[in-house]
Amino acid sequence: MTRNSVSLRTTVFLPTSLVLAMFMTGCSDNAATNSTNSSANIDPNVLADTQELVINNGTEPESLDPHKVSGVPESNIGRQLFEGLTNTDADGKTIPGIATEWESPDNKVWTFKLRDAKWSNGDPVTAQDFVYSMRRLVNPDTASPYSSYLVDAKVVGADKIVEGAAGIDTLGVKAIDDKTLQVTLSEPVPYFPDMLIHNSVKPVHQKTIEAFGDKWTDPANIVVNGPYKVSKWQINDELVLSRNTSYYDDANTTLDTITMLPIPSSTTDVARYQAGEVDVTYNEIPTEQFASLKEKNGDELRVSPYLCTYYYEFNTVKPPFDNPKVRRALALSLDRDTIADKVIGQGQTAAYQLTPIAANGKVENKPEWSTWDKEKRIAEAKKLLNEAGYNESNPLSFELLYNTNDNHKKVAVAATSLWKQALGFVDVTLTNKEWKTYLDTRRNGNYQIARAGWCADYNEPSAFLNIAKSDNSGNYGKYANANFDSLMAQTLKAGVTPEQRASLYQKAEAQLDQDMGLLNIYHYVSPRLVKPYVIGFSTKDPLDNWQGKDISIAKH
Repeated sequence: MTRNSVSLRTTVFLPTSLVLAMFMTGCSDNAATNSTNSSANIDPNVLADTQELVINNGTEPESLDPHKVSGVPESNIGRQLFEGLTNTDADGKTIPGIATEWESPDNKVWTFKLRDAKWSNGDPVTAQDFVYSMRRLVNPDTASPYSSYLVDAKVVGADKIVEGAAGIDTLGVKAIDDKTLQVTLSEPVPYFPDMLIHNSVKPVHQKTIEAFGDKWTDPANIVVNGPYKVSKWQINDELVLSRNTSYYDDANTTLDTITMLPIPSSTTDVARYQAGEVDVTYNEIPTEQFASLKEKNGDELRVSPYLCTYYYEFNTVKPPFDNPKVRRALALSLDRDTIADKVIGQGQTAAYQLTPIAANGKVENKPEWSTWDKEKRIAEAKKLLNEAGYNESNPLSFELLYNTNDNHKKVAVAATSLWKQALGFVDVTLTNKEWKTYLDTRRNGNYQIARAGWCADYNEPSAFLNIAKSDNSGNYGKYANANFDSLMAQTLKAGVTPEQRASLYQKAEAQLDQDMGLLNIYHYVSPRLVKPYVIGFSTKDPLDNWQGKDISIAKH
């Protein structure tokens, strides 16, 4: 598959039925025979002499700086290098990290007690490290794509600092002493400790950053406090992590080395797995290989729940998607069920809201139009496009951006074909870009509609809905609605019960649907190939926050 930009016109697409058949009937020449290393032959209590894991991370990371990134691949790396106040266990539940305990009398003033821990250079990890790191996150000079995270968490002063209206020393974080951190919020946030598992609020080493500037993440310079440190980084080849013997729980860590590969092609990923070059694939399996892999690899193919939503992001301030009628027309006429069940077909479910139903809180909004039959949806879509000035003599033309990836291309080709089949007068140009360029393009607003995916930073509906707030730094499409913002603000008012909060989230989903700020397509699952000798790779965490420190390699 080409990694350069491609431009395809819907006018040359095959009929949808043929396109989908092509997707579904392919069979890889690399399909494995029944695994020679079945789990029945593995004793998890007998460890291999060499404790090394090779895992595909899907792409070359944008950066190793937790304040400069926003993607899942980067978080996968950051989780091994840095440890925050809280962490997650194999089931995705929040557990102590650098903080051993925390308390708050009102869900507004939070006090965290820190354990004895060290940085990889031997310096102690202190409460001041967290003060520095949180201030750096919201500092406009840092230009973090997650700068609004502490705004969403309601940390006092974060909003004004991000706006450039106040200094970073006004942020509501304070080191009471070396082992006690206090964080003050403007509103009660009962799930605040859950938010602190995220990559953006992990500590960074101040002296190293001040000494090396942008070069602080180079392997020769980087100082970390997590279970692993960087020993080698070859761009577009491999990132090698080795055990950090200064880590506070190193005695209970087994893996000595984690090699993370940047393979964007899921077909190549599977081929290298079958060749014995990869122990764990990225959580994308080629559609055309899924059934055969499930049959021939048995329990090596693991499909887990995953709190992620696949959607198309409208640039709502740029034509033609500054017109809500155009946005709604595309949403109504897109056959999500075909994409979820046939184009991808691994257990994904059609999405009619941003928040996955499986998220804590059980928020469900079922818009009326989702119950309409295909003909009624298409008729309404054509009517809306006609009202917006589009018809056979004036087709709707736009560019759809996606990052280089086999499955993203398949979805984009299918979506454009489905639109063409349903509406007729639609002319779509597909453009793919490598991960870093794609992210820059979205952040700079240089697109009309873009493939996007959002995975929960923590297990709560706000982890999804916050990205649609008008002041959120991840709201690249510039969707803005005062009522939506108000509903989200009300969820954190004093005295709001969990039931009332869920009702407000449902109303926020309804408002987002009414405006069609995003085109939700499907809710993910997490399919991976995992070698049977890889012990402790959890498939129960819906956040998919795998931890190298919990993994070991059995003799095989």
